Amino acid sequence: MRIERDSMGDVEVPSDALYGASTQRAVENFPISNLRFGRRFVWALGLLKGSAAEINKRSGAVDANKADAIRTASDEVMNGDHDAEFVLDIFQTGSGTSTNMNANEVIANRATQILGGELGSKLVHPNDHVNSGQSSNDTIPTAIHVAAVVAISEDLLPALRALEAGLADKAEAFDGIVKSGRTHLMDATPVRLGQEFGGYAAQVSKGIERVEKVIPELEELALGGTAVGTGINAPAGFAADTIALMAERSGFNFFEAGNHFEAQAAKDATVNASGALKTVATSLFKIVNDLRWLSSGPRTGFAEISLPSLQPGSSIMPGKVNPVMPEMMMQVAAQVIGNDVAITWGGANGNFELNVMMPLIAHNLLQSIDLLANGCVALREKCIEGIEANAERATWLLEQNVIIITALVPIIGYDLSAKVAKKAFAEGTSVRDAALALEVLPADELDAALDLYPMTEGGVAG
Repeated sequence: MRIERDSMGDVEVPSDALYGASTQRAVENFPISNLRFGRRFVWALGLLKGSAAEINKRSGAVDANKADAIRTASDEVMNGDHDAEFVLDIFQTGSGTSTNMNANEVIANRATQILGGELGSKLVHPNDHVNSGQSSNDTIPTAIHVAAVVAISEDLLPALRALEAGLADKAEAFDGIVKSGRTHLMDATPVRLGQEFGGYAAQVSKGIERVEKVIPELEELALGGTAVGTGINAPAGFAADTIALMAERSGFNFFEAGNHFEAQAAKDATVNASGALKTVATSLFKIVNDLRWLSSGPRTGFAEISLPSLQPGSSIMPGKVNPVMPEMMMQVAAQVIGNDVAITWGGANGNFELNVMMPLIAHNLLQSIDLLANGCVALREKCIEGIEANAERATWLLEQNVIIITALVPIIGYDLSAKVAKKAFAEGTSVRDAALALEVLPADELDAALDLYPMTEGGVAG
């Protein structure tokens, strides 16, 4: 162990740790869970601290040699070289001050090493140098937005676009297969299997549009407000210049918040983003739940499609195979929906000039993005691409569907159509046979009216 000192006194820190006294205190104060900030968030902190050091060097706020060392150390943080040093629990001080200091101390100690100093000597100071021009109250919300923008853009949107393409391919492949439609889980008028999959692809497409719309709002960064939104201790132009450098280095259109009081006191942008993720999760739940129903059986259910067989489905029932990928995605969706509730409540807890549930918001938002992205990739690769249509089964079920009588309503009227349907139900015959027995139409007109494929294209038979 080594002794480090902060404003509250001496603290014992592991001798080889890059973090310091403030981090160690938080380690001891918050042994709450095994949840830690992930790679994207730590990367965002590294981008912010390194860019701030460069701007502080240019302005003379931080000595050039120290600023260069901070930049190098921050780049190492971005690269993941020191992820093991980010040791703090998500459940901590609501501003994320502990995690901001964790980053400041890791970068300061590593920069000190680079300059030839000893760990803990504060040759490079975590507050005076690494945190120069900043506060936890503006750096943590900045890191949340930066991490979310990058994760959405580089992970989630590509995964959703590939999933949409996979569903669209199946829609095209299955377009010639006419099957029973279902409403209320009951027989309805015919649809094409391709139309159902086209609907799924459209759901994902609309989800992509919704997620894309939240990016510009997330690109607005709180940096520059410092403690309460006034920008105290931040030199003029520091935030704008730092953010411009962050944008240049990352390739994203980050810009300074128009109102720093809103940016720090409220987390509405993250609540809005989470809402879009929740909607995507809701869509995906619907899609994969349909896949479970459509593949149910395989002998005593619908079995209109077959999903890839991936693993044994039972420890007691030989030969059983389950729809494991849809079930995975249903659980992902449930978690994202639950995360949205936590983010919503976290966003509501902004008091005066600061939101005090930012670590919770950060963790849940980034987890939702990761879960959806990874879930979509696995679903597409291990399920969607391998789905096969059981055309004969779909045709057989459709032939038992009395609700195709609906096509006769414009020709013979609702009441007579209902009479035909009841006769078919009661006698277990087809609609055509029941209609012929009741002599509602000549055989050739009846055949034209009950042609199944045109029923999937709308309009009136005849």
